[in-house]
Amino acid sequence: MMQEVMLALSSGFLVTIKLFVLTLIGSLPLGLLIAFTSMSRIKVIKVLSRTVVWIVRGTPLLLQLIVIYYGPGLMFGNNLWGGSNAGRFIAALVAFIFNYACYFSEIYRGGIESISKGQYEAGQVLGLTKRQIFFKIVLLQVIKRIIPPMGNELINLVKDTSLARVIAVYELIWAGQAFIKSSGIIWPLLMTGVFYLVFSGILVLAFNALEKKLSYFES
Repeated sequence: MMQEVMLALSSGFLVTIKLFVLTLIGSLPLGLLIAFTSMSRIKVIKVLSRTVVWIVRGTPLLLQLIVIYYGPGLMFGNNLWGGSNAGRFIAALVAFIFNYACYFSEIYRGGIESISKGQYEAGQVLGLTKRQIFFKIVLLQVIKRIIPPMGNELINLVKDTSLARVIAVYELIWAGQAFIKSSGIIWPLLMTGVFYLVFSGILVLAFNALEKKLSYFES
């Protein structure tokens, strides 16, 4: 039984890791793009961007998952994602990427706006372009300042991946919960907590190491 449980949990955990990694790959650059639009000098773009971010941050991720997966079929009579496991995973991934991109955008925006205008002016005095000022002067300082809030969001993402089961994505919690119905035992579900704790612990150590590496920047 133990071997069967570990095999099932490992399979579910791989899906969890895949969802986590792909969400980061998609949401980190998208979040930066949204941050730039939310700081745009064009008022329409700025208002639209901040309104979208407000809606996404103000509604539950669970609701967004349900709307994104079931919405197209209910509104247009066409199941955009299909009924396969791959389709459900892609729908979950889209929801996670967009949700976390909005959260990351606010972290990026806060980090960028925390840099004093004097540093931009100093870069201009040195003859640097706006692009050079951002990448050579601002960016590394922003990264250093956003590491703590980013770390918190990534820990939340690890746990939020469990919400994907609402649209029948076979992730870690689903794998553990299945044994309650099939075998009448609960300990496999409790064991999923160990997987989450280990994964979260690794992330905490990684972010602590990164923060120390960038500690030469003044806050």
